[in-house]
Order: sequence, then structure tokens, then C-alpha cells
Amino acid sequence: MNLATLYARALDGIHAPPVQIEVHLANGLPACAIVGLPEAAVRESRERVRAALITSGFEFPARRITVNLAPADLPKDGGRFDLGIALGLLAASGQLPTSALSDYEFVGELGLDGELRPVRGVLPAALSARSAGRSLVVAREDADEAALVRGCRVLAAGHLLEVCAHLRGETLLVEHPAPQTGEGQHNGADLAEVRGQPQARRVLEIAAAGEHHLLMIGPPGTGKTMLASRLPGLLPPMSDDEALTTAAIHAVSGQPLDLKRWKRRPFRAPHHTASGVALVGGGSSPRPGEISLAHNGVLFLDELAEFDRRVLDVLREPLESGAITISRAARQAEFPARFQLVAAMNPCPQGYDCDLAANCRCSPEQIRRQRARLSAPFLDRIDLSVQVPRLPKDQLFDTQGPMPEDSATVRTRVLDCRARQLTRQGHSNALLDGQGIRIHCALDGAGRGMLESAMERFHLSARSAHRILRVARTIADLAGSEGITPEHLAESLTYRALDRWRM
Repeated sequence: MNLATLYARALDGIHAPPVQIEVHLANGLPACAIVGLPEAAVRESRERVRAALITSGFEFPARRITVNLAPADLPKDGGRFDLGIALGLLAASGQLPTSALSDYEFVGELGLDGELRPVRGVLPAALSARSAGRSLVVAREDADEAALVRGCRVLAAGHLLEVCAHLRGETLLVEHPAPQTGEGQHNGADLAEVRGQPQARRVLEIAAAGEHHLLMIGPPGTGKTMLASRLPGLLPPMSDDEALTTAAIHAVSGQPLDLKRWKRRPFRAPHHTASGVALVGGGSSPRPGEISLAHNGVLFLDELAEFDRRVLDVLREPLESGAITISRAARQAEFPARFQLVAAMNPCPQGYDCDLAANCRCSPEQIRRQRARLSAPFLDRIDLSVQVPRLPKDQLFDTQGPMPEDSATVRTRVLDCRARQLTRQGHSNALLDGQGIRIHCALDGAGRGMLESAMERFHLSARSAHRILRVARTIADLAGSEGITPEHLAESLTYRALDRWRM
């Protein structure tokens, strides 16, 4: 037989589109051409495959070889097609039976000695192979990652010869079992370690219960970063689908898979010198940025006013849409970016405003320039903003008073509140659209008057009013109330430090 066809998977964002590998042998001078929009690493696979076949004891066909990677308009990169090309050559030259090739998909890079090496982004390939109803053959190092996909038959091999023996029916590869993973519960920093700050603790609970974006404003050393790092411990574990999507993003970014953190919400804290590409993703071959790596989790921006204004403004669309599309001249990729934003900043350049105003040496112009680094449209997308004052010394060193609530206690209330939201509308309150707000956030006459007065006094936009109502809905859910009362709305309005700050 002079023609063999088998299947592999490319990598496009977090998706793994199918690639049909066609290998044809023809008479003529020995040559090998790979077509189908291959990049440099794919074109170089002919040399890797040649060496792997010869060192494994096979014959490399001395004929005119054409390898077509279809579809032709889909860019292919990396060494993920090496295994498929090698098997296609063996099948086309009669050294391997072709009867069983259609039941498998092959993803793996070959060493010169025939060793099967891991590649980036095996998890999306496993998801796609499951949908196609085929078994997936991968390197042994990639097997745990691929086997996370329930319902996908994963076969792991360490060498080309093992795969060939399986296809010949000599020594069959055993299906790789699902790996042992963590339970998803956060067992790191605990909220009980935070002393004082009752208002900030309350806001943190509301943010966790409704998935709201949060900004904390206060002098250095008041516990803003400490509070933010405790937020993942208040959030519920991810579902199977959420965990697979988040793991797929980390897989295509080239980060190692940590099975102990399986189903835990990610917590990303990029430095304030990070560029726009680092935050949203990019590159000639688009890769996910910090907002996508924080998908289904928390993105913490410390020293918010030190970020470049243009960098922060690129977050405006993902905060609303939950996704980011990266376009380049030759390629376009879309990555999910449904994250919870938590930010912290000092109230003035020196950080000694608020409770230490007498010691603040910043001029009004310096303060104006600092606040001008944050655009109004960006700030308008933050649900909660609260001041975190400096603690009195008697609270800071008090060891006799009652212990604050721990993360487990608060998480119980958060889980109950999330359950009410899922039963009522199928998602968190932060995702309520206009129609959902009209249905689930209705106000009585006193509440409408209170909200209208606040909008007029602080010059609030319609977006800000909707965010106030969403927060009030979460406060009502935490209280177990069917409707939003004026008390719930009044508490929501107290968590608008930004509006008072900008007056």
C-alpha cells in the first residue's frame, strides 16, 4: 500500500482541532515533503522521524514521500505530529498494518532513538478525542494529564516500538487509569489569622458569595494583601467542567499540572510592572495571559495605581465578556477569562492618607496624578470598594479576645448563598444581566428613592447602579431574604468607597 491515513490533533487556543495525516509514497528520487501549513518545528520532524525509524530497526522508505497535514489552512506547530508521521510512513510502506489506525489518535514527539516525549496541550486533545470516540495514544509523561478526561481511553507508551507492537496486536498497551487528585478544598492561609478589620472581612465574604469584583484602599501594612490571599479559601471547589477548562488553559501555556491542586480555584498575582501582553496573552503563536490563567479563580492586582493605565484598560472588555480574543496577522485565538478581580492600592503616593493624614506629605497634584492612572470606565466595573484603615495597637496585639471566624465557617455561609443563587437563576449574582436584575433585584418605593438619591449625589452611571443592585441581592441572599430590603441596599451603598473617593 502506498497511502496511509491516521489522525492527530493540532492546538488552537485551548481547542484541539482534528488533523488528518496522509502519507503517500511514490516512485522517483528519494525526497520527503511535508505540506499543510507546517511551521519550522513540524518541517524538522522529517529528520527526527528518519532517525527514530532507523534506530528502532525499521526501514525508512527510499521513495518520494509526501506528508499532508489536513486541513491545509490550519497552522501546525511543535513536535506533536512526529508519532503520527512515523506510523504513517510505516503503514504506507507495509511495515505496519493499517486496519486499526482509524480507531486511534496519536499525539507525541519522537526522540532520535524512538523515545516518545511529552508535548504541550494534551488535555484539550483528550477532550476532543473523547468527543470523536477514538482512543488517544500519548507519551507516558502526558498520560496523567490526558486521563483526567473521564470517558477518554488513554494509552501511554514510552517508545515507538511499544506503539507498533500494540498496533500489530503483539503486546497491547493498557488503558491508563485516572490519576489520584486533591479534593479541591483550600487548606492554605486561613481567615482566622486576620486580626480586626470587620468591614473588610464582611466585604470579602460578600465578594466570595456573589463573585463580585473588589477593591481595597488603605495605607501600607493594614492587611489588604493578607485579606486577598484568603479569598480562595472561601470559594467553593470547581466543578469537573470548570476544572478541566482551567487545567486546559494551564496545559496550553506550558505550565506543569499539579494534581494536588485539582479543583482548587487559581489565584494569580502578577507584578505591577506586567505588560498588557502578560495580562491578556499574546505572542506570534497566541498563548494565554494572567487573566486566562485566573479563569474560574481570582486575579489579584496589588499596588493597582502602579500599573500602567493602558494595561488596566485592556481588562475592561474581559471583565464584562469573560473571554479575550487575541488577533495576530496570521492567527487568531480566543481564551476564556471569567475571573474575579481583587485589587489593592494606597490612597496616595506615599500611602499615609486617611487615618494618618497629618503625616501625608503628598501634594494635591501628586494625588491627582495617582488617581488619574485609573480610568473611570475601569473603576466603573468594580462592584465593591472599601477602605482598610490602620489597626489600633490594642487590637493588633490583643491575644485575650475571641478568635475571629475561620475560613471554614465563612465558607459554609458562602456555599449556602451560592446554592440559593444557582437554584434561583443558574449562576452567581455578579452575572445577572438586565432582565435578571429586573426580576430578582426589584426594589420597593423606599429602596428606589434611596438608589435614585445615591445616583444623583455621586453621579453614578447605569452600570454602577446595576452593580449596587447585584451586591444588594447577594447581601439579601446571605441573610436568607427573598427580596431586597432598604437595609440590604443601604449596606450595599456603604461599600462604594470609590464614589466618595472621587467626589
